[in-house]
Amino acid sequence: MHQTKYIFISGGVVSSLGKGLTSASIAMLLESRGLKIAMLKLDPYLNVDPGTMNPFQHGEVYVTDDGAETDLDLGHYYRYTNAPISKLSNATSGQIYDSVIKKERRGEYLGKTVQVIPHVTDEIKQRILACSQQQSDPDVVLVEIGGTVGDIESLPFFEAIRQFRYERPKDCVNIHLTYVPFLKAAGEVKTKPTQHSVQILREIGIMPDLILCRCEEGLDEDIKDKISLFCNVPKEGVIDIPDVSTTVYEVPMILSKQGLDKKLCQMLNLPSSEADLSKWQHMLHQLSHPKGKVVIGIVGKYLQHQDAYKSVFEALHHAAMANGVEIEIRRFESDKVLEKGDVASVIAGCDGYLVPGGFGERGWMGKIMTAKYCRENKIPYFGLCLGMQVMCVEFARHVLGLTDANTTEIDPNTAHPVISLLSEQKGIEDLGGTMRLGAFTCQLTPGTKAAKAYGSNRISERHRHRFEFNNLYKDDCQSRGLILSGVLEDGHLCEIAEVKEHPWMLGVQFHPEFKSKPTDPHPLFRDFIAAAIKRG
Repeated sequence: MHQTKYIFISGGVVSSLGKGLTSASIAMLLESRGLKIAMLKLDPYLNVDPGTMNPFQHGEVYVTDDGAETDLDLGHYYRYTNAPISKLSNATSGQIYDSVIKKERRGEYLGKTVQVIPHVTDEIKQRILACSQQQSDPDVVLVEIGGTVGDIESLPFFEAIRQFRYERPKDCVNIHLTYVPFLKAAGEVKTKPTQHSVQILREIGIMPDLILCRCEEGLDEDIKDKISLFCNVPKEGVIDIPDVSTTVYEVPMILSKQGLDKKLCQMLNLPSSEADLSKWQHMLHQLSHPKGKVVIGIVGKYLQHQDAYKSVFEALHHAAMANGVEIEIRRFESDKVLEKGDVASVIAGCDGYLVPGGFGERGWMGKIMTAKYCRENKIPYFGLCLGMQVMCVEFARHVLGLTDANTTEIDPNTAHPVISLLSEQKGIEDLGGTMRLGAFTCQLTPGTKAAKAYGSNRISERHRHRFEFNNLYKDDCQSRGLILSGVLEDGHLCEIAEVKEHPWMLGVQFHPEFKSKPTDPHPLFRDFIAAAIKRG
């Protein structure tokens, strides 16, 4: 009988250690051994999902095919693995408590006092099992616990994991990721933070089987001996993850060299073949041997937070690798480019420009002028979601002569609503989960740049937006050279627009960055970079 195994990954000492990257790397290594993987991120915040959270605080909202707004770590899972990524791959405290309270209101607890233990912890355990049922008979489910051990809000998750392992002692492994700092003044590596972090875990009944140590440089054997002794973990179970020199895609190779995947297979009694990492190694070779350089400017409004456009940056790097070049990304805050003078003088010097998604009025005119600069100077332009809407409004203003053309998101009373609210969105008051979300199928016009990039006339891409291109302006736009090259299948909504008399100026209503992998770059990003290289 097939028995699914479970790996729980927790973090200690400080946040932002890279649990998501580490989880994804472990999953990739296990997949390379022929194992079937599922992944789950448990987030301790009370928001039902990150859809209404400020990107400056939380970073990117990653969207799945089934329309779930999830944590950005699911983007790591998708880029590194072939695991199914869906609404069952992310659970927040808000979702857990919401489900428990709804059950209580329906009387499903038969009048019992509803408590964190057992009702909340039981709900968490059910989410873990539900994740394992996304596909038939996964070999391993990796469960990442967000936050840092010792946080009050994480306690129900840790208690649920303690119970889960108690019920399945032979099918679970606990991995704890910690930080081992180097104190420059003392010239010493300090293990005490790791000792304290493991002590907190043990106090709540969880004994780590493996300790992964984030550090600036590799740890000496005597440091590993000390961590092993004080944390009650065999020395071979203490693995260091030094800071990578070039790319986070090196992390799986660092873990592989120390035999982590082999150890996990032995500990969980998993059948596996030798790891086949050839495709990953080829990708890293391409990355480290560029044949040139391309400079891309991003004009957006959340660029101060490095994770707000995480998938966009990653997709650009994937595309650069596919084209055999190194990429330099220059960031331009869209609300400031006009403050500094003429747009051209502020953002000049790039081989291509990308305007990503976003919401609200701030920085709108900076993006409009960026699109105008690219159109008039035949510079490659790639608009994502709002970036496509920017491109269409700019075209209407400066080519069609509709000087007051706008989106109703910015000006609800505009005389020319080139971009307007979806009819089904009108009257909606709740912000969470009410947009056009998830995967939709799109029909492409043969012979267009979009169709050439995909090599197909039918595609599926993920969306996250409320406003759409207004088809009242379709004929006028197309007659002047703005081609709607992609349209929603069985519908009329514009999915892709491109400027006909331009080397490469294209905007998409969806988010192609969510479906790019280092070993399988997204075709639109690949062709955008190719066009930028050609111009440069």
